[in-house]
Amino acid sequence: MDLQGDLIHHPHETYLRLRDTAPVQRVAGATGEPAWLVTRYDDVRSALADPRLSLDKVNAAQGAHRGLSLPPALDTNLLNMDPPDHTRIRRLVGRAFTPRRVEAMRPGIRRTADELLDALGTEGRTDLIASYAAPLPIAVICDLLGIPDDHRRDFRVWTDTLIAPDPRRPQAAGQAIGAMLAFFTELIAHKRRHPADDLLSDLIAVRDGDGDGDRDRLGEDELTSLAFLILAAGYENAVQLIGNGVHALLTRPDHLARLRLDPSKLPEAVEELARHEGPALLAIRRFATEDMTIADVTIPAGETVLLSLAAANRDPARFSHPDRLDFDRDTSGHLALGHGIHYCLGAPLARAEVEIALAALLDRFGSLAPAETEPRWRRSLRARGLLELLVDYKTAQPLT
Repeated sequence: MDLQGDLIHHPHETYLRLRDTAPVQRVAGATGEPAWLVTRYDDVRSALADPRLSLDKVNAAQGAHRGLSLPPALDTNLLNMDPPDHTRIRRLVGRAFTPRRVEAMRPGIRRTADELLDALGTEGRTDLIASYAAPLPIAVICDLLGIPDDHRRDFRVWTDTLIAPDPRRPQAAGQAIGAMLAFFTELIAHKRRHPADDLLSDLIAVRDGDGDGDRDRLGEDELTSLAFLILAAGYENAVQLIGNGVHALLTRPDHLARLRLDPSKLPEAVEELARHEGPALLAIRRFATEDMTIADVTIPAGETVLLSLAAANRDPARFSHPDRLDFDRDTSGHLALGHGIHYCLGAPLARAEVEIALAALLDRFGSLAPAETEPRWRRSLRARGLLELLVDYKTAQPLT
Protein backbone atom coordinates (compact mmCIF):
# COMPACT_ATOMS: atom_id res chain seq x y z
CA MET A 1 0.00 0.00 0.00
CA ASP A 2 1.33 3.42 -0.98
CA LEU A 3 0.26 5.21 2.21
CA GLN A 4 2.08 8.45 1.39
CA GLY A 5 0.51 8.57 -2.08
CA ASP A 6 -2.93 7.87 -0.62
CA LEU A 7 -2.49 10.65 1.96
CA ILE A 8 -1.57 13.11 -0.80
CA HIS A 9 -4.18 12.18 -3.39
CA HIS A 10 -7.05 10.91 -1.21
CA PRO A 11 -6.44 12.39 2.25
CA HIS A 12 -9.95 12.23 3.72
CA GLU A 13 -10.65 8.68 2.57
CA THR A 14 -7.25 7.57 3.85
CA TYR A 15 -7.70 9.29 7.20
CA LEU A 16 -11.09 7.61 7.61
CA ARG A 17 -9.48 4.21 7.13
CA LEU A 18 -6.65 5.01 9.56
CA ARG A 19 -9.00 6.33 12.25
CA ASP A 20 -10.88 3.04 12.16
CA THR A 21 -7.95 0.63 11.90
CA ALA A 22 -4.71 2.32 13.02
CA PRO A 23 -5.29 5.62 14.83
CA VAL A 24 -1.56 5.88 15.61
CA GLN A 25 0.29 4.69 12.51
CA ARG A 26 3.98 4.52 11.59
CA VAL A 27 4.43 6.44 8.31
CA ALA A 28 7.11 8.02 6.15
CA GLY A 29 7.11 11.82 6.32
CA ALA A 30 7.44 14.23 3.41
CA THR A 31 11.19 13.68 3.12
CA GLY A 32 11.09 9.97 3.96
CA GLU A 33 11.83 10.24 7.68
CA PRO A 34 9.81 7.91 9.94
CA ALA A 35 7.02 9.46 11.99
CA TRP A 36 3.92 8.54 13.99
CA LEU A 37 0.63 9.77 12.48
CA VAL A 38 -2.23 10.41 14.94
CA THR A 39 -5.75 10.67 13.47
CA ARG A 40 -8.51 10.52 16.13
CA TYR A 41 -9.98 13.77 17.46
CA ASP A 42 -9.52 13.14 21.18
CA ASP A 43 -5.94 11.97 20.72
CA VAL A 44 -5.02 14.86 18.40
CA ARG A 45 -6.58 17.54 20.62
CA SER A 46 -4.90 16.15 23.72
CA ALA A 47 -1.53 15.87 21.97
CA LEU A 48 -1.69 19.46 20.68
CA ALA A 49 -1.63 20.64 24.29
CA ASP A 50 0.77 18.00 25.67
CA PRO A 51 4.04 19.58 26.91
CA ARG A 52 5.83 16.27 26.32
CA LEU A 53 5.56 16.94 22.59
CA SER A 54 8.14 19.57 21.70
CA LEU A 55 8.46 21.77 18.61
CA ASP A 56 12.16 22.34 19.26
CA LYS A 57 14.33 20.26 16.92
CA VAL A 58 16.94 19.75 19.65
CA ASN A 59 14.55 17.13 21.02
CA ALA A 60 14.57 15.10 17.79
CA ALA A 61 16.42 11.80 17.86
CA GLN A 62 19.43 11.36 15.61
CA GLY A 63 18.15 11.29 12.04
CA ALA A 64 14.51 11.71 13.10
CA HIS A 65 14.11 15.08 11.39
CA ARG A 66 15.32 15.70 7.87
CA GLY A 67 12.93 18.44 6.84
CA LEU A 68 13.63 21.55 4.80
CA SER A 69 16.74 23.22 6.17
CA LEU A 70 16.40 26.93 6.89
CA PRO A 71 19.17 29.27 8.01
CA PRO A 72 18.94 30.43 11.67
CA ALA A 73 17.72 33.86 10.55
CA LEU A 74 14.54 32.22 9.21
CA ASP A 75 14.33 29.14 11.43
CA THR A 76 14.32 30.83 14.87
CA ASN A 77 10.56 31.18 14.88
CA LEU A 78 7.48 30.14 16.82
CA LEU A 79 7.09 26.89 14.86
CA ASN A 80 10.36 25.63 16.32
CA MET A 81 10.03 26.90 19.89
CA ASP A 82 8.74 25.79 23.27
CA PRO A 83 8.19 27.95 26.36
CA PRO A 84 9.66 30.16 27.67
CA ASP A 85 10.99 31.55 24.36
CA HIS A 86 7.71 30.77 22.60
CA THR A 87 5.74 32.57 25.34
CA ARG A 88 7.99 35.65 25.17
CA ILE A 89 7.82 36.07 21.40
CA ARG A 90 4.13 35.26 21.10
CA ARG A 91 3.37 37.93 23.71
CA LEU A 92 5.36 40.52 21.80
CA VAL A 93 3.61 39.96 18.47
CA GLY A 94 0.18 38.93 19.75
CA ARG A 95 -0.99 42.51 20.14
CA ALA A 96 -0.96 42.88 16.33
CA PHE A 97 -3.66 40.21 15.94
CA THR A 98 -6.15 41.08 18.68
CA PRO A 99 -9.84 41.08 17.68
CA ARG A 100 -9.94 44.87 18.10
CA ARG A 101 -6.92 45.39 15.85
CA VAL A 102 -8.32 43.03 13.23
CA GLU A 103 -11.71 44.76 13.34
CA ALA A 104 -9.98 48.04 12.48
CA MET A 105 -8.39 46.34 9.46
CA ARG A 106 -11.69 45.17 7.96
CA PRO A 107 -12.44 48.28 5.82
CA GLY A 108 -8.98 48.10 4.24
CA ILE A 109 -9.35 44.38 3.52
CA ARG A 110 -12.72 44.99 1.86
CA ARG A 111 -11.26 47.80 -0.28
CA THR A 112 -8.49 45.49 -1.47
CA ALA A 113 -11.01 42.72 -2.24
CA ASP A 114 -13.16 45.14 -4.25
CA GLU A 115 -10.14 46.42 -6.18
CA LEU A 116 -9.16 42.88 -7.16
CA LEU A 117 -12.72 42.15 -8.30
CA ASP A 118 -12.85 45.45 -10.21
CA ALA A 119 -9.87 44.24 -12.25
CA LEU A 120 -11.85 41.20 -13.41
CA GLY A 121 -14.52 43.23 -15.18
CA THR A 122 -18.20 42.35 -15.40
CA GLU A 123 -17.99 38.83 -16.81
CA GLY A 124 -15.57 36.23 -18.07
CA ARG A 125 -13.41 33.34 -16.89
CA THR A 126 -10.58 33.53 -14.38
CA ASP A 127 -8.36 31.44 -12.16
CA LEU A 128 -9.75 32.65 -8.87
CA ILE A 129 -6.65 31.54 -6.96
CA ALA A 130 -4.29 33.66 -9.07
CA SER A 131 -6.60 36.65 -9.46
CA TYR A 132 -8.21 36.82 -6.02
CA ALA A 133 -7.57 34.20 -3.32
CA ALA A 134 -3.77 34.60 -3.45
CA PRO A 135 -3.24 38.35 -3.97
CA LEU A 136 -5.73 39.35 -1.25
CA PRO A 137 -3.88 37.83 1.75
CA ILE A 138 -0.51 38.81 0.29
CA ALA A 139 -1.71 42.42 0.14
CA VAL A 140 -3.06 42.28 3.70
CA ILE A 141 0.11 40.80 5.21
CA CYS A 142 2.40 43.11 3.22
CA ASP A 143 0.40 46.12 4.40
CA LEU A 144 0.61 44.87 7.99
CA LEU A 145 4.38 44.38 7.85
CA GLY A 146 5.06 47.45 5.71
CA ILE A 147 6.42 45.57 2.67
CA PRO A 148 6.47 47.56 -0.60
CA ASP A 149 3.84 46.68 -3.22
CA ASP A 150 6.37 45.79 -5.90
CA HIS A 151 7.56 42.73 -3.94
CA ARG A 152 4.16 41.05 -3.52
CA ARG A 153 4.47 38.92 -6.65
CA ASP A 154 7.92 37.71 -5.54
CA PHE A 155 6.57 36.70 -2.16
CA ARG A 156 3.82 34.59 -3.66
CA VAL A 157 6.34 32.71 -5.84
CA TRP A 158 8.75 32.18 -2.94
CA THR A 159 6.06 31.05 -0.50
CA ASP A 160 4.37 28.70 -2.98
CA THR A 161 7.77 27.12 -3.70
CA LEU A 162 8.31 26.39 0.00
CA ILE A 163 4.76 25.12 0.62
CA ALA A 164 4.85 22.55 -2.16
CA PRO A 165 8.37 22.04 -3.57
CA ASP A 166 8.56 20.81 -7.16
CA PRO A 167 10.57 17.55 -7.23
CA ARG A 168 11.59 18.42 -10.80
CA ARG A 169 13.34 21.56 -9.52
CA PRO A 170 15.18 20.48 -6.35
CA GLN A 171 17.20 23.71 -6.25
CA ALA A 172 14.11 25.98 -6.28
CA ALA A 173 13.41 25.78 -2.54
CA GLY A 174 16.97 26.75 -1.66
CA GLN A 175 16.82 29.66 -4.08
CA ALA A 176 13.54 30.86 -2.56
CA ILE A 177 15.00 30.66 0.95
CA GLY A 178 18.05 32.66 -0.11
CA ALA A 179 15.93 35.28 -1.83
CA MET A 180 13.64 35.73 1.18
CA LEU A 181 16.52 35.98 3.61
CA ALA A 182 18.28 38.59 1.47
CA PHE A 183 15.09 40.59 1.11
CA PHE A 184 14.20 40.63 4.82
CA THR A 185 17.77 41.47 5.80
CA GLU A 186 17.74 44.47 3.47
CA LEU A 187 14.21 45.54 4.46
CA ILE A 188 14.98 45.43 8.18
CA ALA A 189 18.11 47.52 7.62
CA HIS A 190 16.04 50.04 5.62
CA LYS A 191 13.32 50.29 8.29
CA ARG A 192 15.92 50.80 10.97
CA ARG A 193 16.94 53.94 9.10
CA HIS A 194 13.40 54.91 8.08
CA PRO A 195 10.81 53.51 10.56
CA ALA A 196 7.15 53.71 9.55
CA ASP A 197 3.72 52.95 10.99
CA ASP A 198 3.80 49.18 10.47
CA LEU A 199 4.32 45.97 12.42
CA LEU A 200 7.87 45.34 11.23
CA SER A 201 8.99 48.81 12.37
CA ASP A 202 7.35 48.13 15.75
CA LEU A 203 9.20 44.81 16.07
CA ILE A 204 12.50 46.48 15.16
CA ALA A 205 11.85 49.03 17.92
CA VAL A 206 11.31 46.17 20.37
CA ARG A 207 14.52 44.52 19.18
CA ASP A 208 16.60 47.70 19.45
CA GLY A 209 14.96 49.38 22.45
CA ASP A 210 15.61 48.97 26.14
CA GLY A 211 12.41 47.02 26.80
CA ASP A 212 11.72 45.37 30.13
CA GLY A 213 14.92 43.39 30.45
CA ASP A 214 15.00 40.08 28.59
CA ARG A 215 11.22 39.76 28.93
CA ASP A 216 10.55 42.20 26.10
CA ARG A 217 13.49 41.66 23.78
CA LEU A 218 14.02 39.96 20.45
CA GLY A 219 17.23 38.51 19.09
CA GLU A 220 18.20 39.53 15.56
CA ASP A 221 17.49 36.05 14.16
CA GLU A 222 14.19 36.01 16.08
CA LEU A 223 13.22 39.32 14.48
CA THR A 224 13.95 38.17 10.92
CA SER A 225 12.36 34.75 11.50
CA LEU A 226 9.23 36.33 12.95
CA ALA A 227 8.75 38.57 9.91
CA PHE A 228 9.24 35.53 7.65
CA LEU A 229 6.73 33.43 9.61
CA ILE A 230 4.06 36.15 9.69
CA LEU A 231 4.32 36.55 5.94
CA ALA A 232 4.46 32.84 5.01
CA ALA A 233 1.85 31.57 7.49
CA GLY A 234 -0.44 34.56 7.00
CA TYR A 235 -0.46 33.95 3.27
CA GLU A 236 -0.68 30.16 3.32
CA ASN A 237 -3.60 29.83 5.73
CA ALA A 238 -5.73 32.55 4.16
CA VAL A 239 -5.23 31.66 0.49
CA GLN A 240 -6.15 28.04 1.13
CA LEU A 241 -9.12 28.89 3.33
CA ILE A 242 -10.48 31.21 0.63
CA GLY A 243 -9.77 28.88 -2.28
CA ASN A 244 -11.01 25.73 -0.55
CA GLY A 245 -14.07 27.59 0.74
CA VAL A 246 -15.07 28.93 -2.67
CA HIS A 247 -14.56 25.50 -4.23
CA ALA A 248 -16.78 23.89 -1.58
CA LEU A 249 -19.53 26.44 -2.26
CA LEU A 250 -19.31 26.10 -6.03
CA THR A 251 -19.77 22.33 -5.77
CA ARG A 252 -22.77 22.82 -3.45
CA PRO A 253 -25.06 25.36 -5.13
CA ASP A 254 -27.63 25.10 -2.33
CA HIS A 255 -25.05 26.31 0.21
CA LEU A 256 -23.98 29.10 -2.12
CA ALA A 257 -27.58 30.21 -2.60
CA ARG A 258 -28.18 30.18 1.14
CA LEU A 259 -25.29 32.57 1.78
CA ARG A 260 -26.54 34.89 -0.94
CA LEU A 261 -29.93 35.03 0.74
CA ASP A 262 -28.54 35.31 4.27
CA PRO A 263 -25.02 36.85 4.42
CA SER A 264 -25.33 37.04 8.23
CA LYS A 265 -24.57 33.31 8.16
CA LEU A 266 -21.04 33.93 6.85
CA PRO A 267 -19.21 33.71 10.22
CA GLU A 268 -20.69 30.26 10.90
CA ALA A 269 -20.00 29.26 7.30
CA VAL A 270 -16.34 30.22 7.62
CA GLU A 271 -15.93 28.02 10.71
CA GLU A 272 -17.61 25.06 9.02
CA LEU A 273 -15.61 25.50 5.81
CA ALA A 274 -12.43 25.54 7.90
CA ARG A 275 -13.46 22.36 9.71
CA HIS A 276 -14.54 20.60 6.54
CA GLU A 277 -11.64 21.51 4.24
CA GLY A 278 -9.10 23.44 6.33
CA PRO A 279 -5.73 24.62 5.07
CA ALA A 280 -3.54 22.32 7.18
CA LEU A 281 -3.76 18.56 6.91
CA LEU A 282 -1.14 18.24 9.65
CA ALA A 283 -0.03 20.37 12.56
CA ILE A 284 3.65 21.30 12.68
CA ARG A 285 5.69 18.18 13.54
CA ARG A 286 6.48 17.49 17.17
CA PHE A 287 9.11 15.43 18.98
CA ALA A 288 8.47 13.25 22.02
CA THR A 289 10.65 14.39 24.93
CA GLU A 290 10.10 11.08 26.72
CA ASP A 291 8.60 7.69 25.98
CA MET A 292 4.85 8.23 25.81
CA THR A 293 1.67 6.37 24.91
CA ILE A 294 -1.06 7.54 22.55
CA ALA A 295 -4.03 5.22 21.90
CA ASP A 296 -2.15 2.27 23.42
CA VAL A 297 0.85 2.82 21.12
CA THR A 298 4.21 3.59 22.71
CA ILE A 299 6.17 6.35 21.00
CA PRO A 300 9.87 6.42 21.97
CA ALA A 301 11.55 9.63 23.06
CA GLY A 302 12.95 11.69 20.21
CA GLU A 303 10.64 10.33 17.52
CA THR A 304 8.52 12.55 15.30
CA VAL A 305 4.78 12.84 15.85
CA LEU A 306 2.40 14.15 13.17
CA LEU A 307 -1.03 15.25 14.37
CA SER A 308 -3.67 15.19 11.64
CA LEU A 309 -5.96 18.19 12.00
CA ALA A 310 -7.91 17.12 8.91
CA ALA A 311 -8.56 13.63 10.26
CA ALA A 312 -9.59 14.96 13.67
CA ASN A 313 -12.00 17.45 12.12
CA ARG A 314 -13.82 14.64 10.32
CA ASP A 315 -13.91 12.22 13.22
CA PRO A 316 -17.52 11.03 13.65
CA ALA A 317 -16.85 10.56 17.37
CA ARG A 318 -16.71 14.38 17.62
CA PHE A 319 -18.76 15.70 14.65
CA SER A 320 -21.88 13.90 13.45
CA HIS A 321 -21.92 13.19 9.71
CA PRO A 322 -18.48 14.83 9.46
CA ASP A 323 -18.15 14.60 5.67
CA ARG A 324 -21.30 16.68 5.27
CA LEU A 325 -20.93 20.48 4.95
CA ASP A 326 -23.43 21.87 7.45
CA PHE A 327 -23.58 25.58 8.30
CA ASP A 328 -25.93 24.86 11.21
CA ARG A 329 -23.66 22.43 13.05
CA ASP A 330 -21.82 23.27 16.27
CA THR A 331 -18.22 23.70 15.06
CA SER A 332 -16.81 24.65 18.46
CA GLY A 333 -13.64 22.73 19.16
CA HIS A 334 -12.63 22.24 15.53
CA LEU A 335 -8.87 22.07 15.12
CA ALA A 336 -8.34 23.69 11.71
CA LEU A 337 -6.25 26.45 13.29
CA GLY A 338 -4.74 24.35 16.06
CA HIS A 339 -5.25 24.16 19.81
CA GLY A 340 -3.31 24.95 22.97
CA ILE A 341 -0.37 27.35 23.25
CA HIS A 342 0.46 26.93 19.55
CA TYR A 343 -3.04 27.90 18.37
CA CYS A 344 -2.72 30.00 15.21
CA LEU A 345 -1.65 33.50 16.24
CA GLY A 346 -3.26 35.04 13.17
CA ALA A 347 -6.59 33.19 13.48
CA PRO A 348 -8.69 36.38 13.97
CA LEU A 349 -7.14 37.92 10.85
CA ALA A 350 -7.56 34.73 8.78
CA ARG A 351 -11.23 34.49 9.74
CA ALA A 352 -11.82 38.14 8.82
CA GLU A 353 -10.08 37.76 5.46
CA VAL A 354 -12.11 34.70 4.49
CA GLU A 355 -15.40 36.22 5.59
CA ILE A 356 -14.71 39.47 3.70
CA ALA A 357 -13.42 37.65 0.62
CA LEU A 358 -16.57 35.52 0.37
CA ALA A 359 -18.88 38.46 1.07
CA ALA A 360 -17.26 40.63 -1.62
CA LEU A 361 -17.35 37.79 -4.14
CA LEU A 362 -21.04 37.05 -3.55
CA ASP A 363 -21.95 40.74 -3.61
CA ARG A 364 -20.19 41.25 -6.93
CA PHE A 365 -21.08 38.19 -8.97
CA GLY A 366 -24.66 37.01 -9.29
CA SER A 367 -23.46 34.16 -11.47
CA LEU A 368 -20.45 32.12 -10.36
CA ALA A 369 -19.79 28.58 -11.55
CA PRO A 370 -16.84 26.19 -11.84
CA ALA A 371 -15.34 26.13 -15.33
CA GLU A 372 -13.85 22.65 -14.76
CA THR A 373 -15.17 19.73 -12.75
CA GLU A 374 -11.85 18.24 -11.59
CA PRO A 375 -9.88 20.48 -9.22
CA ARG A 376 -6.08 20.29 -9.09
CA TRP A 377 -4.83 20.05 -5.51
CA ARG A 378 -1.32 20.72 -4.28
CA ARG A 379 0.82 17.61 -4.02
CA SER A 380 1.51 17.94 -0.31
CA LEU A 381 1.22 15.86 2.85
CA ARG A 382 0.92 19.01 4.93
CA ALA A 383 -1.15 21.61 3.09
CA ARG A 384 -4.57 21.15 1.47
CA GLY A 385 -4.93 23.77 -1.23
CA LEU A 386 -5.87 24.24 -4.86
CA LEU A 387 -3.31 24.99 -7.54
CA GLU A 388 -6.00 26.78 -9.53
CA LEU A 389 -9.74 27.36 -9.49
CA LEU A 390 -11.16 28.23 -12.88
CA VAL A 391 -14.58 29.89 -12.68
CA ASP A 392 -17.04 31.57 -15.03
CA TYR A 393 -18.54 34.73 -13.53
CA LYS A 394 -20.97 37.51 -14.31
CA THR A 395 -21.72 40.65 -12.35
CA ALA A 396 -24.97 40.71 -10.43
CA GLN A 397 -27.65 42.68 -12.28
CA PRO A 398 -29.14 45.59 -10.31
CA LEU A 399 -32.83 45.29 -9.45
CA THR A 400 -35.18 47.49 -11.51
